[in-house]
Amino acid sequence: MRKEFNITGSCNPQWHYMVNTEKRFKAVEALIDRGKYFTINRARQYGKTTTLIMIWRRLSERYIVVPLSFEGLDSSAFESNEAFVKKFCEMMAIYLAPLNLDAKLMTIWKESTAKSMDELALLITEFCRKAPKPVVVTIDEVDKSSDNQLFLNFLGMLRNRYLERDMLGIDYTFHSVILAGVYDVKNLKIKIRPDAEKKYNSPWNIATDFKVDMTFHPEEIAQMLADYEADEHTGMDIPAVSEEIYKYTTGYPFLVSKLCKVIDEELDKDWTVRGVQTATKQTILEKNTLFTSLTKNLENYPELKQFIFAISVNGEEVTYDVNNPVMDFATMFSIIRYDERRKVRIHNIIFEEVLNNYFIAEQTINDLGKLRIQVNYVRGGRLDMELVITRFAELMREEYRESTVPFLEREGRLLFLTFLKPIINGTGFYYVEPQTRDNRRMDLVVTYGSEEYIIELKIWRDEKYEERGRDQLASYLTARGTAEGYLVTFDFSKKRKDTEPQWIVNQGKRIFEVTI
Repeated sequence: MRKEFNITGSCNPQWHYMVNTEKRFKAVEALIDRGKYFTINRARQYGKTTTLIMIWRRLSERYIVVPLSFEGLDSSAFESNEAFVKKFCEMMAIYLAPLNLDAKLMTIWKESTAKSMDELALLITEFCRKAPKPVVVTIDEVDKSSDNQLFLNFLGMLRNRYLERDMLGIDYTFHSVILAGVYDVKNLKIKIRPDAEKKYNSPWNIATDFKVDMTFHPEEIAQMLADYEADEHTGMDIPAVSEEIYKYTTGYPFLVSKLCKVIDEELDKDWTVRGVQTATKQTILEKNTLFTSLTKNLENYPELKQFIFAISVNGEEVTYDVNNPVMDFATMFSIIRYDERRKVRIHNIIFEEVLNNYFIAEQTINDLGKLRIQVNYVRGGRLDMELVITRFAELMREEYRESTVPFLEREGRLLFLTFLKPIINGTGFYYVEPQTRDNRRMDLVVTYGSEEYIIELKIWRDEKYEERGRDQLASYLTARGTAEGYLVTFDFSKKRKDTEPQWIVNQGKRIFEVTI
């Protein structure tokens, strides 16, 4: 059977092209061997379920591994302690059935009459005492229940058994318990719920921090592509393609596999840098559960939306603070990450454009008729960026002359993205270059056809700052191997008059600049 790149459900190395997860698994195995309780909390489609299945597949010789899941668990299971305990016993019996354990051992769960958490605790003690091997329990999709008091009671019971094990030295409880979900139930206060009281204490505070890096790094992507290349013989430049995939995904597992799948199945195996760019553009325009979840979180949490807007659209520089609940929440969902200077960044270029498209759509609805496009900006198949910027400056002066300064300072760059989007849509795309932006400038890299256009958007402060902006853009153009760039300056001081667009030469680079 031909292997494929998988983007649904768990991955199996017999059926799917996968990165080598041995190093990650060894770290997980070490936690289990030490009898740790922990939560694999990562964003959606980040490999959590695949990791749990790997635990079951590879450790079942040394442990009795019980792979439970709360996915699809009926709400009736949480109506009372009795209902929850009954359901849990039923699940234990079902998931243990294939192991062919001693019949007397199985009757503990099959014939249970337990109705309370205390009685359930006694069942766990009896089962673990009689079991031939230490018992490891994994519970997937705990998010389905993490805001339910009965679930918290259940965790509290497990916590008590864990503490008694350590104090009494008697291992008559689950050797290791691994929960998997987006939320870290060790710290439930970060689950921002607009319709309910926040929970500040968790009964899961005995859990060990899970610090295993589950992102895919370029060398790991290269290894996966090498496995593919051994089967398909496409002649791809593996290092170049893997670096390009990482550039757009920052190693987000689903996005890595998604781009590979698109190239393999939809782009006639175009394993080139250009092919990665095409797959990226195509993926951004698709609707999927990951992107829907991304924007849904913005709709549900206004503070998060405001924060992401500042980072994504306005390019503001923010230092990461682990104690800030909004930043912690955004990190938990892998919307943001932070660099070596602890500066907040949108997690990857694909997320950045999805988020920008979301904000652009809002702005487009608000400004229907203002940012109209009545000009052909593509000539001979080439995007005329000089005309794009010139026309944008004209529209800003016509339509937003009476706007307040705070509005323009907050929305000016979004208006430019809103204006640019329909011009390049379907043929090109853009992304913000995170290595170069600071709190008053953002660099856009626009691709259209085979060409790249570098545009710097910044807010004017003074002449000295403007000169420094030209020098920074020139240096960036040199680093990109590009001779021309574009500089759009928003001046909200009202101390200067609008200047006509013009080409200048700075440090040997041609820069088309305009002040609005």
